[in-house]
Amino acid sequence: MQPIRKNEYHWYAIYTRSRFEKAVNLELTLSGIETYLPLKKTIRQWSDRKKMVEIPLFNSYVFVKVSEREYLKVLQTAGVSRYICFEGKAVPIPLQQINAIRAYLEETEPIPLDEQLKMAPGKSVIVTSGPMTGLTGILLDIDGKKHVKVEIEAIGHSLIISIPPQNLEVILS
Repeated sequence: MQPIRKNEYHWYAIYTRSRFEKAVNLELTLSGIETYLPLKKTIRQWSDRKKMVEIPLFNSYVFVKVSEREYLKVLQTAGVSRYICFEGKAVPIPLQQINAIRAYLEETEPIPLDEQLKMAPGKSVIVTSGPMTGLTGILLDIDGKKHVKVEIEAIGHSLIISIPPQNLEVILS
């Protein structure tokens, strides 16, 4: 891995206080830092009504694009706990992973399945087409004929996605 230069900008994941994702995202954006908070729409039930709300795809995570100079500025923001680190050091997140998350959230209709693929839970798979192309994971469940559930390991957090099986290929070991 190459050393990070002061003027280079990289994506990092930060860990926030519980349920502070939107507040942290807003505060960082207002301070001039580029952020990305992936949100998914879901219906929430209250005693008197149902409402469509946007909730974070990853609880307590916000992505920031910063240079080394802005690194501490992020940590000084109210609600930010720490950077997500590996071996004690914040690791940049590849742009491909950020783009894959964005594309996954923008995908609306799955591709129809032409024929049933022979896959089994527990097998390693790679996404061969669609917005998550190139990412690898573990097949968790075959959800009917149109979708399978796959666990994708990203940023030290597992994301379980439902994806058309024709977008996957079993990795032979």
